Amino acid sequence: MKKIANHTLPTDLEEEARALAALGDTGIDLSDIAEVADWSAAERGKFHRPIKQQLTLRLDADLIHWFKSHAPAGGYQTRINQALRRFVEAQQRKAG
Repeated sequence: MKKIANHTLPTDLEEEARALAALGDTGIDLSDIAEVADWSAAERGKFHRPIKQQLTLRLDADLIHWFKSHAPAGGYQTRINQALRRFVEAQQRKAG
């Protein structure tokens, strides 16, 4: 069983985060940072990792075979997750 991560910050970092949030955008000096104008190489979701839940799911054998044959080694579960996410997002757009 995986240990659930504690996402609370230490008190000193929490105070620093509050102080930075209170500055607002105009109070932050960005003069030493180059502005990014080209985002074409950006990767969506690279740093955000949704919490995963392990489960047992029975799928048709031909579906599993297709996902395994169209994914990099060991990546078929990720591809199934992506397909399900796209489906859910499309349904949410229809409903909303």
